[in-house]
Amino acid sequence: MDEKKILAGQFEANRAHLKAVAFRMLGSRTEAEDAVQETWVRLNRTDVGDVDNLGAWLRTVVARICLDMLRSRKLRREDPIGDGEPELPSEAGTISYDPEHQLAMADSIGLAMLIVLETLGPAERVAFVLHDMFDLPFDDIAPIVGRTTDATRKLASRARQRVQGTSVSPEADRARQRKVVEAFIAASRDGNFEALLSILDPGVVFRADEAAMRLGSEAELHGPTAVANAFNGRARSAKPAMLDGALGVVVEAGGRTLLVLRVTLKGDRIAGIEAVAEHDSLAGMDVAIFE
Repeated sequence: MDEKKILAGQFEANRAHLKAVAFRMLGSRTEAEDAVQETWVRLNRTDVGDVDNLGAWLRTVVARICLDMLRSRKLRREDPIGDGEPELPSEAGTISYDPEHQLAMADSIGLAMLIVLETLGPAERVAFVLHDMFDLPFDDIAPIVGRTTDATRKLASRARQRVQGTSVSPEADRARQRKVVEAFIAASRDGNFEALLSILDPGVVFRADEAAMRLGSEAELHGPTAVANAFNGRARSAKPAMLDGALGVVVEAGGRTLLVLRVTLKGDRIAGIEAVAEHDSLAGMDVAIFE
């Protein structure tokens, strides 16, 4: 019993880091939680008595789970990863991290990056996230994606080029961006479903944090029909605003900010909406409402 309690404590100490890794790979908090939970299940089924660095082992497990989830989601068949539980990465003992900092870093990257990551293949995405976002050596990533170190390095390089070469944020025309956001607010407020559809990108994604979910938002929506249905006839107290230097929407109630919507544009359409209502997130945000 004592050993199980110790193992549970070690897992909890790594939970924030595992969630950050999973969220970067999957782009969904719900799926990230599922991946972390599955990692806990596998930990309980595995004898880790000889593992020197449990944190590195857990990260490898959650990365492989995420890779499987991405492959299932994309319906792609790639070279299979090895069977069984992962071996401890060779350089794991040298890795250190601050879980709370890494989770905050993951959340701060935002929906725009998630939309770019969706264009990557599963193995590319895993290699890019683990190396470029979490500074994991390619020697440690290679067994996860089932490639050689050189091939894994090429995967991450190819992914990096695609990320750097893809623009999902609007360019410099703030006036044009504002017109799109204002048109979205007006269509939502007026209950103009067809207008909402015309403003939303075919691949639009909506996500909400836990506080926004408590206010009635869905955790995640995909596609213009689902997103338009969610906003149709709403936005009574919504106003266009600058959120940390980017265009978005502020929703007020009783003279205070209830939540904000971070908006990502792709051309003249909205490709991503992220509802943020957590108090700490709002308190740390630079908000400038347009008059």
